[in-house]
Amino acid sequence: MRTSLNRSTWCRRTLTANQPKLHEAMREQARSRPAADFAYECDTGQRNRIEQREVRVWALPPSSGTEPWHDHFHSLVEVRRSTEVFDPSKRGFVARAQAPAYYLSTLSSEVPAAEFACLVRQHWSIENGLHHVLDATMAEDASRIRRNPGVFACLRQFALNLLRANGEHNISQGLWRNALSLERVLNYTGVREQ
Repeated sequence: MRTSLNRSTWCRRTLTANQPKLHEAMREQARSRPAADFAYECDTGQRNRIEQREVRVWALPPSSGTEPWHDHFHSLVEVRRSTEVFDPSKRGFVARAQAPAYYLSTLSSEVPAAEFACLVRQHWSIENGLHHVLDATMAEDASRIRRNPGVFACLRQFALNLLRANGEHNISQGLWRNALSLERVLNYTGVREQ
């Protein structure tokens, strides 16, 4: 399903345990009122797993947050996932329990829950395609740089963009091949004038 909303129009905030008051206030909103809309999705057969997602949307009344700046959020989105992964040793699917994820959005709660589900999926494609690569492959979170860390963050982004622009799909292997041959890096499109 394609969403008619642009990613840039969806201002959202993922609620995590590092904001316990806001997180608990939104969980209470979800427990105390019925959802304005509901959507269900199921993906089967991808990466040997079955994933079911239930998306619920609530309209947020003014002053429902814990701080004044929370008032610009208009809807609360809850995503409940249940995943079953195939375990070859047990010759069957094993259930994995996951806590529900909450998102705050500036979009109206009149937006269908199915579109919110699509927007959340798009958000995770960015997370997996960019942030995970920067953290896992380029060790961004493990960096001990304390002076001007933004400069090195820009260099990591530049390297990632250069690799992707030149057709590298596996960034880890691309970094390994380029570490063995400086000439390969210098022959990339966009590094020097040909």
